[in-house]
Amino acid sequence: MFTRFQRFYNSIKLVADLVTLLIAFAMAWYTRFTWFEWVTLPPPQETLETLVLISVIFPLIFRGSNLYTTNRGRSHISEVFEVFKATALSTLVLVGVSYFIRERYSRLTVAIFAGYAFVGVAMVRLAFRAIFNELRRRGVNLKTILVVGAGTLGQRVVETIEQHRELGFKVTGLLTRRPEKVGTKVLNVPVVGLFGDLEKVLDAQPVDQVILALPLEEQPQMRDLMEVLALRTIDVKVVPDLFSYVTLRGGLEEFGGLPIISLQGAPMEGWNRIAKRAFDILASSVAMLLLAPVMAVLAILVKLTSRGPVLFAQERMGIDGQLFHMYKFRTMKADAEKDGAQFATAGDPRRTSIGTFLRKTSLDEVPQFWNVFVGDMSLVGPRPERPVFIEEFKKQIPRYHLRHMVKSGITGWAQINGLRGNTSIKDRIDYDLYYIENWSLMFDLKILVRTALGGFLSKNAY
Repeated sequence: MFTRFQRFYNSIKLVADLVTLLIAFAMAWYTRFTWFEWVTLPPPQETLETLVLISVIFPLIFRGSNLYTTNRGRSHISEVFEVFKATALSTLVLVGVSYFIRERYSRLTVAIFAGYAFVGVAMVRLAFRAIFNELRRRGVNLKTILVVGAGTLGQRVVETIEQHRELGFKVTGLLTRRPEKVGTKVLNVPVVGLFGDLEKVLDAQPVDQVILALPLEEQPQMRDLMEVLALRTIDVKVVPDLFSYVTLRGGLEEFGGLPIISLQGAPMEGWNRIAKRAFDILASSVAMLLLAPVMAVLAILVKLTSRGPVLFAQERMGIDGQLFHMYKFRTMKADAEKDGAQFATAGDPRRTSIGTFLRKTSLDEVPQFWNVFVGDMSLVGPRPERPVFIEEFKKQIPRYHLRHMVKSGITGWAQINGLRGNTSIKDRIDYDLYYIENWSLMFDLKILVRTALGGFLSKNAY
């Protein structure tokens, strides 16, 4: 039921967005071709084609930008900003697609439309928030839920329902296996009885749905509970006690009609993986062309200021534990690791005269655009580490290996938040896993923009 309600809620937002976009385009067309009477009207077929492109591109980009996911923690300002970014990206894609498939439509019309679309969609989203907040405040059409289980799992169910109140559910009671809890409250929800009291509680207090949230040690009681529920026309859901084993993007899947619980899955598959790879190829190609003069100058400076090769190839571990050679401009003396591998430190005597500058400005990383182009790395992702250090990190940090489920990046969420050089490895992993869990193309763009605005500078870069 949760999924059905959420899909219904999101489908309403999708329809509202489509209507708003069509109205915005109509207003843009009227503005462009009515206020400027001397302008020749475009053929109706071109206008229709543009409308079709808008109806396809904008919803797809909006969906990829997580505008159709429930996020209770998102503030009003944050949602408006997300709408602005998604609208801007959608407009760029619209212009690009229009350029390649036919003559470009009136650029002024598209620009006016983008402004109207942003304002319109943002206002609709804010209106949705206001309406649902008022409905929730009045308790309109709430579905009541009885949760069987008052332990950690049951409490998580209550917290999740409270975080998604826009779906219209309310937990009215909890059942427990511990007699001393009966009559108390857990997370402001009354504990109304024991597991064995299920039938009596349902008779006294009918509910719309029962959620079974039993710990593993209480699973044998499932049969008795289901025998009681089987005699009633009531919606029943089961939350398996597997949260402690879920790592990345776990969830319920289906294979040939057989439900399967996924505890650990790859975060970027299908079209997401294709889109990220296409963006990497395009952006790295452009970057290498634009930075070619800078790379040439840096290569000369490295060669003139110290003996040894211009580029430094170092073995790193990437996606699925695969090893590759990551390229950087050499910032250390040629014999820097004659005594073995070690981390760079502040005032490291192994650095060359130009090396400190290159590291502080991250210009030594520029050759990694080649790694991105050939597919060893991505523009955005967890920074790759040397195999010699990884075994030690895996022993210290249990979930360290999960960062290798995606390609390593030139920049990342941890790096733009200052976690470079001699900083906490655990904190870096937390940021890396947050990035993997919440990945989207818009998230990548956000990281790239922050990197371009100074995220490549760091006091911790040695």
